[in-house]
Amino acid sequence: MPQISPLVAGDPTELGSFRLSGRIGEGGQGIVYLGVNDKDERAAIKLLHVKFTGDTIARSRFARELKAAKRVASFCTARVMEADLDGNTPYIASEYIDGRPLREVVETDGPLTGTPLDRLAIGTATALTAIHHASIVHRDFKPDNVLIAADGPRVVDFGIARIIDSTGTITSRAIGTPAYMAPEQIAGDDIGPYTDVFSWGATIAFAATGTVAFEGKSIAVVLNRILNHEVDVSMMQEPLRSVVSAALSKAPAERPSADQILLRLLGQSSTVGASTAVLTRGVQVASDDTTPFTRVSAGSITDQPGRKGSVVPPSHTAGARTAGSGAPSHTAGSGAGPVEQRATGQRAVTAPPVPAVTTGASGVPAPPEGGAPYPMTGPAVPARRRRGKVWAGLATAVALITAAALALYLNGWQPLPFADDPAPPDETSGPGPSFASVVDKVAQTGKIVIGVKGDLPGVALQNGDEFQGFDIEMAKRIATELGAKETTFVRLGRDDRASALDEGRVDLVVATYSIDKSEVRFAGPYYLAHQDILVRAGSGVESIDDLNGKRICAPNSPSVGAVQDRVKVEPVAASDYAACMDMLRSGKVDAVPGDDVILAGFAARENMRYKILGVKLTNERYAVGIRDSDVKTCKAVKAVIADLYATGFIKQLVTRQFGKVDFEAELKVPAMETC
Repeated sequence: MPQISPLVAGDPTELGSFRLSGRIGEGGQGIVYLGVNDKDERAAIKLLHVKFTGDTIARSRFARELKAAKRVASFCTARVMEADLDGNTPYIASEYIDGRPLREVVETDGPLTGTPLDRLAIGTATALTAIHHASIVHRDFKPDNVLIAADGPRVVDFGIARIIDSTGTITSRAIGTPAYMAPEQIAGDDIGPYTDVFSWGATIAFAATGTVAFEGKSIAVVLNRILNHEVDVSMMQEPLRSVVSAALSKAPAERPSADQILLRLLGQSSTVGASTAVLTRGVQVASDDTTPFTRVSAGSITDQPGRKGSVVPPSHTAGARTAGSGAPSHTAGSGAGPVEQRATGQRAVTAPPVPAVTTGASGVPAPPEGGAPYPMTGPAVPARRRRGKVWAGLATAVALITAAALALYLNGWQPLPFADDPAPPDETSGPGPSFASVVDKVAQTGKIVIGVKGDLPGVALQNGDEFQGFDIEMAKRIATELGAKETTFVRLGRDDRASALDEGRVDLVVATYSIDKSEVRFAGPYYLAHQDILVRAGSGVESIDDLNGKRICAPNSPSVGAVQDRVKVEPVAASDYAACMDMLRSGKVDAVPGDDVILAGFAARENMRYKILGVKLTNERYAVGIRDSDVKTCKAVKAVIADLYATGFIKQLVTRQFGKVDFEAELKVPAMETC
C-alpha cells in the first residue's frame, strides 16, 4: 500500500461527497488526496493548485480531462467517480488503486522477467487500448503512472490527456516526462496514440532491465538519447522483444498500435482492432497470478471487427482509413449484434478472410496496406505494397503447418479436448467441476447459459422459446463480450437463482433483483433503478404531492409503503402489475408505485402515454449473479458493464425498450461492487 501522509494546515477536510483522510502525493497540476464517501468507497481526489483556480486555460484543460476520462472503459484503468469544475476548489475523484508504482517495485525488488513481465505488458497494453478507443492520448505514460495492485497493473492519471478532435489532430502543446517522451514530443511535431506507444515501450524496457531506457545526467543528454539511441531489448522473450522494439521506433508510422500490441501479446491476429472480448481477455491474463499464462491460437478469442456496438467500430481498427485520404473514417455502429435464441444459439459474426500479416524489420505486423497504424496529421504516410511477400508468406506458412500436422499424426498424436480429462464436459451446463470459471468455459466451448426472469414485459418476457426485453438484451451483450458464440436462456424464479448457480445449471443470472447478502457473488450493478411512481401523461400529476388524497394501485410491493410515508393516499389492492395497468388505464387509480424499469416495461406496450414522476423513493441495484467462488468472471463482467456505458450501449438500449414512456433513465456508470 502506498504511503499516505497526514493532512496539513490549509488542506480541505471534505471535497464533494468525500471525507479526506490524507495526502497521496503532489504533481504538476495539484495535490492528490485520499477520500472516502458514505458508501465506504475510496477515491484518489486530485485538487488543482490554487494558482490554477483563476486560470481559464487550466480550468478548460481540467474540464476536458474529466470529459475524456469518463469515456475510458475500465479495462486495467481507474474509473472516474465524481468531479466538480465550477467551485473555488475544482477536483476530480477517481477510483483509488491500492498498489505500488511500477517504478518503486522495480527499484525495490529488481527487474521483472518471465510471466510477471508478460502480465505487466499485457495489462498496460490493455489499458492503453481502452484509452485510445476513447480517442484519448495519455501523454505521460511512465512507470509512476502504472500501479501494481492485487488484481494486476492499472494505468492511472489521465490528468495530462488530450482529446483527439474530429479531424484527427491534437489540440495542445507537448506535455510529458522527459525520459519517457517520444521523439515527436521533443521535436514539437504532431502527437497521437503512437506517442503513448513509444512511452509504453520505454516503460516495459525499464521494467525488464531496471534501468531507464533513455537515462542521462541532464535533460539535453536524455533528449539526445531518445532521438538517437537504440534500446537493447535482447533480454526479453518473443513476442515481447519484437513488440517493444517496434514500439520504440523513432518514426511514429513504424510503431504498432496499442490494439496490435495487445493482440500480438495474446497470440492473436493483429490485422484488425481489439474487440471488447480481447480487452476482457487482457484483463484476465493481467489479473490472474495463479495460473501459468499461455498464448492461445489466433482467432480463439472472439474478435468481431465491424460488429455493431463494439468498442472499436470498423473505422477505428488499427490502420483503418480511407485509401489516399490521410484521414480516418468515423462511422460507428450501434445496438447489439445479431443473436439467435436457444436452439440455434448465438451467431458469431466472422470477419472476411484476410491475407497473412506482413511484418516489418522488427517482426511486428506492419500497418494494413494503404494506412498508418494511427490517424496522422500532415502528409499521408506512403503505403507499403507487399502483396507478393504476403502471399509467399502465406503459402510458406500453410506448407509448414501442413507438414508439422502430418508429422504429428504419423507419430500417433491425437488431439484431446483437455489434457487432464479425455472426455469433453457437458457444454450446456454451467461452469461445473471441469471449468474453474465461466470465463474459462466460454473460452473453451463458446457456450454460456444465463438465468433470467420471464414474466416482465419490456424487461424479461418469455414467449414460447423466445426471450425479449431490457435484461435479455443486456444478457446477450454480456455473453457476446465474454466471447460466447451460443447463448441459452433459462427461466428462473427468485428462489431458484442461488441454487442454479451453485449447482452449475446456469453460468450467470441477469435479472431484476437488487444486490443482497445471499451466497451469490454479484458483478455490477449493471443498472441503477429506483422505486418510483407511474401516472398517465397529462393527468395533472406532476409530483408526489399531487397524489395527496388520490388512489394508488397497491400490489405486493414495498413501494406502496414508501409512497404512504410521503403523502396521504388511498391504496387499492391488486394482484399484480398487469392488474394495476388495467386500473390505471381505466382511471380506477391515479398512479402505480413500483420499480421504475418494471413500470416502464409495462407502460411501453400501451397505446396510451404514461410518465414516471422521477421521485426516486429508493435505489434498486440490478446486478449479474455469479457463482460465489468465481472472482475471475466477476471482474470480467464488471469490465464489460463499464464498457457498455462508455460506448453508449446502455443509452441506446433504454431508448429502444422504453422510448414511448416519459422516463428519466440513469445513464451514468453505477458505483460497482468489489469482486
